[in-house]
This record gives sequence, structure tokens and C-alpha cells, in this order.
Amino acid sequence: MILDKHISVWNNCLNFIQQNIEPKQFKLWFGPIKPVSLVDSTLTVEVPSEFFREYLEGAYLDILKAALKKELGTAAKLVYVVTPVQRQQSLVYPAAHGSAPVNKTISVETFAKGGNPGPFVFPGIQRIQVNPQLNPVYCFENLVIGECNKMGFTAGESISMSPGKTAFNPLFLFGGPGLGKTHLAQAIGIAIKKKYPELVVLYVPANRFKIQYMDATNGRNKLTDFLAFYMKMDVLIVDDIQDLQSPGSQNAFFNIFNHLHQSGKQLIFTSDRPSVELENFEERLLSRLKWGLSVELQKPDYQTRLNMLKARAFREGVHLNDDVLEFLASRIKSNFRELEGALISLIANATLAHKEITVDLAEKITEKIVGEQHNDVTIDKVQKVVCDYFNISRDELLSKTRKRQIVQARQIAMYMSRSLINCSLSTIGSETGGKDHATVLHACTTVNDLMSTDKTFRQYVADIEKLLVPVRR
Repeated sequence: MILDKHISVWNNCLNFIQQNIEPKQFKLWFGPIKPVSLVDSTLTVEVPSEFFREYLEGAYLDILKAALKKELGTAAKLVYVVTPVQRQQSLVYPAAHGSAPVNKTISVETFAKGGNPGPFVFPGIQRIQVNPQLNPVYCFENLVIGECNKMGFTAGESISMSPGKTAFNPLFLFGGPGLGKTHLAQAIGIAIKKKYPELVVLYVPANRFKIQYMDATNGRNKLTDFLAFYMKMDVLIVDDIQDLQSPGSQNAFFNIFNHLHQSGKQLIFTSDRPSVELENFEERLLSRLKWGLSVELQKPDYQTRLNMLKARAFREGVHLNDDVLEFLASRIKSNFRELEGALISLIANATLAHKEITVDLAEKITEKIVGEQHNDVTIDKVQKVVCDYFNISRDELLSKTRKRQIVQARQIAMYMSRSLINCSLSTIGSETGGKDHATVLHACTTVNDLMSTDKTFRQYVADIEKLLVPVRR
């Protein structure tokens, strides 16, 4: 059997490499590599993941160069391609990195630099290439779906099929850090570009919008150009909208919002809190943020965390035993970001130290990341500690009684839930006898006020916090 030239060259390279490194390392790092093609002196090989390629070049670059030079001469080059990831029925696995979406060039009416147009001077037309700022990694194929984000995913799919034509306009996604708000918002934009390539999509963090606004106000007629540009968008995605607090930028955004919404364009926002809790926002803007659909992304449950770990390990081309994945999923509960960080740290540590990935190693690595957080502080935990401290029952705490001691205990429980867990007001209220967000907000304000004026009350809060804080370290 006559082997293709690229296979033959790579096999010869492997024979040379095998003689110069340990058998175990050879099997681990060169066994998975597959030769793809040979064009002139350029050999293309396929590797399981980007992480695999980075480590290979970092640890074995010299021996690779020597092997290739021996086979192909001084002009030899090595090109890598990453193994494409396949989709499986039981889980949506991360896709390979695709190409970034591209917008068409748009025409925007602009005034000439330094111009001061009179009533009879018409603006010029400038053709602008708009970068949608969408990361192809943040696509629906890479999103692990669970109860924590199913509603947002369903709404996002519906929007991507008919942007601007559903009842979900605007779509307001909110939740704590690391829960996938940015990923979901960008996934919608990517899906829209895939189905409707002619539409102009733009993702922008609120802080960048605010900076662009401030730059526009420093130049004559630049604010007009700024507004004209944003009013040309078909889909506008604003991330971390809670950062849009300056009155001037809010006023500009209000006008952009009105124009796009009335024109049937799709608006998508993300926030670290629900719209009712946005501070220093104009009421007219808040009311518009509530027009469409608000979706809270919650902490992932155990099964979703486990699925996410399997997906990311698959993407990195690393096989992990189920007991390791199950340990990580049960150990880190807060959000996807910490979970992903723990997994990558584990893989990196095992790789660089040439260790097998075991539960013991996973425990050592995660200890450095999450410390002693074996028992997360929860609303139930807060309520139990408060009830024990004041010697009252949980039924009394959650009741509607207006007895002073119980009211104070209830308010402290709400305050602690807010400050230690950072739950949304609506979540705290629903877990505290079905109170609304306004009641929880009033409780938090009252506790803050009493702590500054009442020494005894301040001691209550300090004592309860001491009982809770060791649990969350």
C-alpha cells in the first residue's frame, strides 16, 4: 500500500520525535495529531483543540522544527487546523470557532467637519462599514440549555426567526455575573445575521455607548452624526445597560430607542439587575425597558453545570472521568464563568505538571478558586440564622404580623439576603412570604438607616453577619 505523501512525511517525523521524548508524552501529545495535507513544504496537521495546539508549540516546538527540517528542508512550515466539533443528540456541544458575522456598508447622513449648516444646507452622505462586534464563539450551538436559561433561549430563538416582529421587543435579560447574559444576547444577534444577512446588527456595551456619546458632544455636529449612525441599526444589542447612568447619554439613548422601536427594529438589553432596580434612570426610559419581555437568568442547577463541563471538556479535546466532572459540578454552584475557569485551571495544571486528572487534583485546584465555600449562603440559610438569633419560628418570620421584633427580624433577613447573596429584590420577596420588590427595597433601606442611628440594632446585624460569613468563606 502506497501512503499519501503527507502521511508518509508525518510518519517519518513521528519516528524521529518518538526517539527523542518519553513514550508516555509521545502517546499523549502526538498520538491524537492527524496529517491533513502537504503543499510544497507546508505540512497541515489536525489537532483536537486550540489548547492542545498552544501546549504543543510551547513544549515541543524545537523538536517539531528539527523533525520537519529533516524531512522537508529549511523551508518547512507546519500549519494547524482544529478538529471540528460534532453535535450530539444528548447535549448541544460547543461548535468550532466560526467566522465573525459581517454587516453590509450603510449610508449615514453626516454634516461636514467643522460645518455649521444653515436651514438650507443639506447634510452629506457617508458610507460606513459597521462591525457588528459579535464573537462567533457566543452562538446558540455553544450555549448549554437548562432550567436556568430555557425561557431566555426560547425567546431568543423566536426573535432570531422574526426580529422586531415578536412581542419580545425589547428583550431585557437580567441576572448575576457569569450566568450567560452576554452569550445569549450575542447568540441572538449571530442567529439573526445567519438568517438575515442583509440586516445591520450591532452589539455594544453600555460603557462604550456612553464614551461614544461623550466624544460626540465634544465636536460640532458630531452628536447629530452619532444619533444618525445608531438610528440605522436593524438590531441593537446593549450589554450591561445598568452602566448607562449619565443623563445626557440616557437622553440620546431614549431618542435612539424611540426611533428604532417605532421603526420595527429589534432591541436587546442585558443587565445585572431587573429594570425596577436600575438606579439613576429616567422614568420615561425605565417604562420603555419594561415594554417587551424581561427574563431572569438564574444560577445553573447541577445537571446544567454537569452538561456545561462535558461540553467544554469536549471542546478542549480532553477526556475527563465522570467522577471528576461530577465533583466539579457539585463543588462550584455560583455561575458558568467560575465553573469554566475551574475546569481550564484543572486541565492546565494537570498538563503542565504531567499529572493525571483525578478528583484529588480537582479538589486542590478548586480549593484555590472557591476557598472553603462548602455550604453556600442561601436565603433559607439566612432565614434560619435570623430565626435562631431572635428565637422566633420561620412561620412567624414569613407571616404578615406587624409585631416590632418580627418585622425587624424579617427586614434583617431581607437585607442579609441582598447584601450576602446579591439576589434580586423580586426573588427575595417571593422567598419571604410573597412580598413584592418594593417591600424588600424598603426593608433594605430601613436596615441601613437603623444601622447608622441605633447602636443596638447595628449589633444585631453584626452578630448575624458573623454567624453567616464563616459559611461563605
